[in-house]
Amino acid sequence: MALYEIAKVQDIPTGANIVVEVEGRSIGVYNVHGTFYAVHNYCPHQGAELCKGPVCGTNLESNVYEFIYGRDQEIIRCPWHGWEFDLKTGKSLFSEKVRVRSYPVEVTDNIIYLSIGK
Repeated sequence: MALYEIAKVQDIPTGANIVVEVEGRSIGVYNVHGTFYAVHNYCPHQGAELCKGPVCGTNLESNVYEFIYGRDQEIIRCPWHGWEFDLKTGKSLFSEKVRVRSYPVEVTDNIIYLSIGK
């Protein structure tokens, strides 16, 4: 796996993201509560630029007529059709068969690195 220097930690404050181009791939790098995650900027549904969608939370499992909001800033929603994905894993919230590609992120000496497999 090759490591690519993406940004300095201070360039992506908590709750923010950037989109970078690495080896011809558009990748969104997100700061989720102080931890960095990266996902492919491509929705598997119809190819929308996923990273243009809002970052939000979701309703958690609860009793009937009870709505509990949680996982704030951990979910990305496709701007075209609302498909939702976990920024930490790339897994969709609606199907175990659908996911967006995620990439390992490392932070060393305040520099964010993205790991891309060859």
